[in-house]
Amino acid sequence: MNIEELREYCLKKKGVEETFPFDSDTLVFKVMGKAFLLTGLGQKPFSFNVKCDPEKAIELRERYACVIPGYHMNKKHWNTILPDGSVTDDLLGRWIDDSYDLVVAGLPKRLKEKLTKRRS
Repeated sequence: MNIEELREYCLKKKGVEETFPFDSDTLVFKVMGKAFLLTGLGQKPFSFNVKCDPEKAIELRERYACVIPGYHMNKKHWNTILPDGSVTDDLLGRWIDDSYDLVVAGLPKRLKEKLTKRRS
C-alpha cells in the first residue's frame, strides 16, 4: 500500500475528511472530526499511525515487525505501521478499519446518529 492507495481507502469510508491540522506535511484522516489515521506526506520510509485497542496494540507489535509504538502519539493507543510488504494490503486495511471503528465507537451519540444518516 502506498500513500495514494491509503488516501483512496480512507476516503471511501463514511463521514471521512482529510485535513492538515498541524502543518502542510501531516495528513490526518478524521471521521466526524476525530482522527483515526495520520501520515507524513514526505516521510521516508512511508508509514502511518492508527488507533488500536491497547491489548491488541501490544499483540500486533510482538507479532509483526512492521508495527511499532505510535510515533509522536500515545503509545498505549496508537501504532505506527510501516507498509514494507511484509503483510498484505488486506491486513493493512483491517488495521485501518479497526482504527476507524474504534473512533466511531467513541463518538457521542448525536455524532453517531449523524454519521448513520450520511450517504458517504
